[in-house]
Amino acid sequence: MVLLAASICTKAGKPLVSRQFVEMSRSRIEGLLAAFPKLIGAGKQHTFVETDTVRYVYQPFDKLYMVLLTTKSSNILEDLETLRLFSRVIPEYCKSVDEKEVFEHAFELLFAFDEIVALGYKENVNLAQIRTYTDMDSHDERVHDAMRLCQEREAKDRMKQRAKELDLQKRAQRGSGSKSYGSSTGISSSMYSSSSSTDNKPDVTPSPVTYQSNTSSSSIRPSTTGKAMKLGTKGKNVESFVDQLKSEGETVANNVPVTSGAGGATTKTKTQSISLSEAEKGDIHLKQEEKLTVSCGRDGGVETLEVHGMIMLRVKSEEHGRIIVALDNKESRNIQLQTHPNIDKKLFTNDSVIGLKNADRPFPANQEVGVLKWRYTSTDSKEIPLTINCWPNETPNGGCDVNIEYELQHTNLILKDVQINVPLPGGGQTPVIGKIDGDFQFDSRKTTLTWSLPVIDQSNSEGSLEFSVRGKAADFFPIQVDFVAETPYCDIRVADVKAVDSRKSVPYSHETNLIVDKYEYV
Repeated sequence: MVLLAASICTKAGKPLVSRQFVEMSRSRIEGLLAAFPKLIGAGKQHTFVETDTVRYVYQPFDKLYMVLLTTKSSNILEDLETLRLFSRVIPEYCKSVDEKEVFEHAFELLFAFDEIVALGYKENVNLAQIRTYTDMDSHDERVHDAMRLCQEREAKDRMKQRAKELDLQKRAQRGSGSKSYGSSTGISSSMYSSSSSTDNKPDVTPSPVTYQSNTSSSSIRPSTTGKAMKLGTKGKNVESFVDQLKSEGETVANNVPVTSGAGGATTKTKTQSISLSEAEKGDIHLKQEEKLTVSCGRDGGVETLEVHGMIMLRVKSEEHGRIIVALDNKESRNIQLQTHPNIDKKLFTNDSVIGLKNADRPFPANQEVGVLKWRYTSTDSKEIPLTINCWPNETPNGGCDVNIEYELQHTNLILKDVQINVPLPGGGQTPVIGKIDGDFQFDSRKTTLTWSLPVIDQSNSEGSLEFSVRGKAADFFPIQVDFVAETPYCDIRVADVKAVDSRKSVPYSHETNLIVDKYEYV
């Protein structure tokens, strides 16, 4: 078929939303839609009407029409199938099919239209895939924005602190009879509002300083001294970063709400890694983090399995910076290891010890710096930590009985806050749960069933979910999985931290996180 345009119009032929898939002028579209109501005869039950040049394929709603404009040579059966998909998309985004709702969700509808048709030809997609494609967001973008806001917040805090210091200097100078208000710190005193010498409560609030949105992160990052190298660029305030993620709708893993079997429309957000609070971190803190990416076919074959790991070090002061970190590397798989350029690679290769090339220099203070990273890829299905097996069986009455099973293959892992998100057919029909290990939530807006388990370990390495709902077997993919773990995927662990001079162990804190970047069955 060749689809010329898809439009939502009123009973009088006024277009509300229209998407052209070939070169057509706006006036021609408006003319064709204006003539459309006149071509429909009263009492006719057909869903298409033809002229000398085009064919109208339409679906009536209460006050509107969903109209497809096609060529006369297109396949009418394919046209009707495409029309049904377009008609199912509209109530997916609009609570009621009227002009106000269509105008409010115009862009969402246009984006969905683009997923259905490309260059005039229908794409092989279903409603669940359209919802997945239009809802996709970028985790890296959220992290970048959160880090940028943290850096701006730190810069403002430093500016306020400097303002207080300058105010104390002014008070001391007035007390000694000096009238000098200059500053040799490189921050102009004109940035701050001055007060008269007779004012007992001088205004110490800095005047507004505007940071442009395209300002590079280096312009607001504090300069480091020449005593140590620069390894990392992450912000210092981890708690602010977590707070920012919460404000964007993310939920930290240990605070994820779980509704026990109620099936209410509770939105589940992506699980975040569990981080230690600042009070729990020692003068020397090591953070080991791995990100897991898995993509499998619905029949069980592995398309992608990739693990990215990193060890980050943070010391609170330079007196704790002259240290070495001993690792316990029992990994036998072919893992690519890479140290920071300023790390002694020979020492690491021979003794599995992380230390600076120049042992007389300390690690930079109050910075979370990456010292070691690794990467592992595989297509072996045995390497997947958690397998998902989905069996949808279509019934003669148009329904589908779905059985989903999970199995923990890596029994050394303890997975926490596990979420298995299953897309459901559109229409908002609530699934009937037959059997479940754990809890579930049903989001009628996104037509998604979330299967939640607080912990999966060796004691409950297998579990299943059974439910029934109207739909076809292809409607229940892609299945997305999310979890966190405090056990590493790769067998690399921090063994000890020692002082460079004495080679004696020193106190340190340590945390390990395994988080999911992307884990799906398509």
